[in-house]
Amino acid sequence: MTENTGTVDETVNSNSFNRSVIQEFRENSGKVGGFGDIPLLLLTTAGRRSGLTRTTPLVHLERDGLHIVFAANGGSPVPPGWYLNLVAAGQGVVEVGTERFPVKPVAVPEAEHEELWELQTAQDPNFATFRDKTDRAIPVVALVPVTDAG
Repeated sequence: MTENTGTVDETVNSNSFNRSVIQEFRENSGKVGGFGDIPLLLLTTAGRRSGLTRTTPLVHLERDGLHIVFAANGGSPVPPGWYLNLVAAGQGVVEVGTERFPVKPVAVPEAEHEELWELQTAQDPNFATFRDKTDRAIPVVALVPVTDAG
């Protein structure tokens, strides 16, 4: 964040829409107007090539105390950068509401994907078309909080 304006700069996220979402999220305890009741989180990861930290707003599904994210990338043929960085680093930092905590990615078993996709699509209908747009399997990941004990 820049000190004078409070706006999120390009070193945090190069996408201007994402920067505005990050700023609004942080200013409003995790609420972002254009998303209604769809839950958002911010995921900060270290770049696998650059080593620089980047923050990405993600729609997520809360289940059994975990935050489930889908590496859909809008149905693109390639996975999103945040996913590749998260897997390469084996860790990240999540912001939900006003909480901030370290997490590790854990792949959700494929047998659970369909049920989670149905829940996610019910929560955010935009997800309904993502699998139809790509030939790749879209990873489903649980962001598991990391405690000091491990």
